[in-house]
Amino acid sequence: MPADSVQETAMLDPLDTQIMHRLQLEPRRPFAHIATELGVAEQTIARRYRRLRRDGIVRVIGAVDARALGENDWIIRLHCRPDGAVSVAQALAKRDDAAWISIAAAGAEIIFSLHPRSRQDRDDLLVQRLQRSAPVHDIAAAMILHRFVPRDVIDWRGRQFVSGSESDAVTSDYSESELTIGDADRMLLDLLARDGRTSYTVLARSAGMSIGRVTRRIAALQAGGILYFDLDIAPAAMGSGTAAFLWLRVAPAHLESVGRALAEHDEINYAAAISGPFNIFAVLIATDTNALYRYVTTKMSALEGIHSFELSPVLHRLKQAGSRTTGGRLDHPAPLAPRSSKK
Repeated sequence: MPADSVQETAMLDPLDTQIMHRLQLEPRRPFAHIATELGVAEQTIARRYRRLRRDGIVRVIGAVDARALGENDWIIRLHCRPDGAVSVAQALAKRDDAAWISIAAAGAEIIFSLHPRSRQDRDDLLVQRLQRSAPVHDIAAAMILHRFVPRDVIDWRGRQFVSGSESDAVTSDYSESELTIGDADRMLLDLLARDGRTSYTVLARSAGMSIGRVTRRIAALQAGGILYFDLDIAPAAMGSGTAAFLWLRVAPAHLESVGRALAEHDEINYAAAISGPFNIFAVLIATDTNALYRYVTTKMSALEGIHSFELSPVLHRLKQAGSRTTGGRLDHPAPLAPRSSKK
């Protein structure tokens, strides 16, 4: 699920907003380049970003595309006792493979995305742990089959496509056929998941690799579509609004056209074809409940092929792409446990 577009709010001045917009387009863009574009000192840009990150407003993360590794992402929907939903959601938020955790539907529903690293991890959570959790009444798991992207999108989920010069740096030592994830890669990915702007020097020292080798390896992971960078933005920085999850049951002949149309709507932040009785899942953002109603009764209702739908207003978000949230701000990630890495 992509980060929402940042708005100017009471906690952000115009310069903060401009910095964040540029980082949305290129999360690892050098501060010197941003400073030149905005006509301010590089130290000012660096200081502003450090403050925004320290205050839990924004964080650059490195993320892994499950499909590039032959894995799958899932959307999980749990119906729970309202008095037990928070404890279940908090337990899920501690897992590295669970993200975008929200409580919806008057506190009786938890919706989250799951990226299990193995079938065993997936079954352990869905078949064993959640089935045995007393507050959980029902589990619906839908595999994400296809993501719909707007035609004029500049940057999808903050993904950074490798430039020509970077592509040239991917040597034969790291050809696409050899892009399997090893221990050193896990170390790099774990570090970038916590801070996507970690310098090559720090990455090299932590992974026990040379700076040149780390630079080439990250370029190779990006070129292979495995690694991308994103900007995680706190809900508190998004301004006031109403979020809701939209579940659509669409005729197969209209699945593609409806999905593409939804992706073009300004109110839709994310849309995907999924498995299960509802075959499209979308994240809807509106200014208020009246705007939510108008969207459903005008723009959505005009799309041909929709048989039925459900709307689940979001009450509380506990975790985003890679960050737990408290009071609408991003929590600082826990430090990595020390471990040895292979050269």
